[in-house]
Parts: sequence; C-alpha cells; structure tokens
Amino acid sequence: MPPTTPRALSEQPPRQSMPDPAREAAGAGLVSPLVFRALLAALAALFVLKALHFFGVGQIHADKKLVDFDAFHVAAQLVWRGEIADAYSYARMSVLERQIGGGDGFLPWTYPPPFNLVLAPLGLLPLGVAYVLFVGATAAAYLLVLRRIAGAHLPLVLMAILPVLVVNLSCGQNGFLSGALLGAAALLLMAQKSLAGIPVGLMVIKPHMAVPFALLAFGRWRFAGVALGLALALCLAATAAFGPGIWAAFLGGVSEASTFLAEGQYLLFRMISAYATVRSFGLPAGVALAAQIISAALALGLVAQALASGRPLREALGLAALAAPFISPYAYDYDLTIFGIGLALLMPALAARASRAELIRLTVLSAIASGTGMATNTQHELVFGRGPVDPSQLPPSLSFLLLAPLVGLIWTTLRRAPRG
Repeated sequence: MPPTTPRALSEQPPRQSMPDPAREAAGAGLVSPLVFRALLAALAALFVLKALHFFGVGQIHADKKLVDFDAFHVAAQLVWRGEIADAYSYARMSVLERQIGGGDGFLPWTYPPPFNLVLAPLGLLPLGVAYVLFVGATAAAYLLVLRRIAGAHLPLVLMAILPVLVVNLSCGQNGFLSGALLGAAALLLMAQKSLAGIPVGLMVIKPHMAVPFALLAFGRWRFAGVALGLALALCLAATAAFGPGIWAAFLGGVSEASTFLAEGQYLLFRMISAYATVRSFGLPAGVALAAQIISAALALGLVAQALASGRPLREALGLAALAAPFISPYAYDYDLTIFGIGLALLMPALAARASRAELIRLTVLSAIASGTGMATNTQHELVFGRGPVDPSQLPPSLSFLLLAPLVGLIWTTLRRAPRG
C-alpha cells in the first residue's frame, strides 16, 4: 500500500474523532456557570478601566509610560502625516512617540507595511476611542470564534488562557486579531471552504504566526492560492499607499530590532520563545538562535506528523495553532491567544482521553505558563519601577520552559485511545 501523501489526505473526507458524550460533558463541567460569569464580568470591568486610562481619566503621573497601543496610535497618525517610514527607525520613532504619544517606552516598530493600512483609520480618532474600537472589536471577534470552536468547553479554555486575555486588554495588543483570524481559518477549513485562505492571507500583518498553517496548504491548492493571492494584494496595496521605499524601511527596522534582541534590550521575560529563555540566562545570541531553530523545527515536525499519520483535521489544526507561538524568537505572551485557539480545537479530543484531574492539571499549567510574563512584569515594576533598567538586572524568561512540556503533555494525551 503506497504511503499517504498530503494530496491524498486533502482528497479524503476529514476523519472525525468520536468522543464519548458523557466524557466530553464531564470535561466541560469543570468550571461552574457562576465562576464563568464572574470571569466574563471581570474581563469586561478590566476593559472599561483600560478604556478610561486611554481616555486619560485618573492619570496622576506627569511622566507617561507608553504601552503597545500607544505605539499603534502613533503609527496610525504617522500614516496620515506621510511619515510612517520614520517609524521603522527607533531613533526617530522614540522621538515621535514622545511628541505624539506624550510619553516614553521602548517600543520599536517592526510590523509589516500592510499592518499600517489596518491601523490607519485609528489615526483619525482620539486615543481612547481608538482603543475602544480596536480592542473591543477584536476581543469580541476572538471570543465569538473561540466560542464557536470550543462549544461547551469554552469556560475551561478561558480559564487556561485567562492571563493572555488580561495582557491583551491591558496593553491593547493585536493578539485578539491574530487569534480571531487563525480561529476563523480553522472553522472554514473544517467546513471544507476555500475561503479559509482569506483569514490566513490577512495574517500577512503577522506572517510568522501563520507558518504552521502553511503545512495544511499542501494538497489544498485553492486554499493556498486564496491565502497567497490576498497576502500579495495587501503587500501591493501597502506599496501603492506608502511607496516602494517602505519595504527598505521595514527591513531596516527588522535588522535594528534583531540587534536590540541580541543585546537583550527587549523585556525577554515577557517573551515565550526558546531564544528568549536561552538568552535571558546569559548564553550567547548564537546559542539562543540555535535553540530557536530547533524549537521551530520540532513544532513544525509535530504538525507534519499529525498530517502524515492521518489524524483528524480538527486535531491537526489544533496542533498547528499550538505550534504557532514557537516559530519566532519575537513571540510574546499576548500571542498566546493563538495557543488558546489550539486548546479549543483539541479540548473535545483531550476530554475524551483524559481524566478530570488531568484536565485540571493541563488547565492550571496553561494558566501558569501564559501568566508567567505578566507576573514577572508586575514583580519587576515593584522592584525596579517603570524606568530603564540594565538588561543584566532583568529576570529570566520562563514561559517556554512551561509551554514546551505542556505541548508534550497534550501530544501524549492525544495519542491515547479514547477512554471507554
């Protein structure tokens, strides 16, 4: 019998696992409805508080500390000023952030030019309104997609990634957007829709997070064509809007950021990559890069193994989402929204194979792993304040040391037969 090829996989109807409804219901009932409602209420309250912050309510410090969304808003305004290329030079961007954003912070700009198109409308709005619209809309989209995927397991998945939700609401990052896009792609792929290529193509704004999904394109040529065509169209649109020189500026910004990363200028303890962990313990940048390459290869190998062994499409998609944060050395804790999509995709299969105690351990480990950066950041600010700190005084990055065993645990559980 010839070996199964990716094309053969795509031509076969997706094999669906058949979990025991009783087991699945047991896993879904680990979080009480009262706790779930309290969790949603707490997240809503945090969103309101952060919105008030961005509206300037209650600010008592003259020296404003910029966070990620401040940089988004500055970049959006630079689009309309015709100065977006300047954002890719940190020397200029730091001055512009101080002038336009009204504060300081180490926030180099390295996003691909198409992301500037996404942000541009926010530059026409006040900071607070822009935060409410961008974060509110992307958070709602993410939660709707997550609910569609997780079903009755949604409370358990939210508990597992609660720190990730808090981080994204707090700093106004784009984790909700990337998570919603890849979650939508998973739903469309499971429905055998070639339109799944649209959300993957939109991930040109953060392409490294979509790399594991590229493995799923083999044999699904319409999906691959739609994704690639849309990504190219967005790149051409950015070129038309900002001029061809925007790409040289972007590459210069990426090169500058690589230097900052090698020098330890980023808050490595907020990162979740193998590179950040190895580098934060004082090892040379070359050793850290080798560790990152191995980590990315193993993550992609896990997805390839799932495809080659003929696992259900839902499980292959879940493993691709789990693998996404392991690809880039620049991955941060807010990127673990994609990890949450992976958990949602895999939770029915896990609930059919794991005991209640094992599901609780998995959930707790996920919450700890995804919250390590946030907890360390809080401790760091209490000890050193919010001013500049010598990189040698920064705590190590520990998230990868927890996330990697968590993925191993999930893979081992998936390889079991469903419990009778």
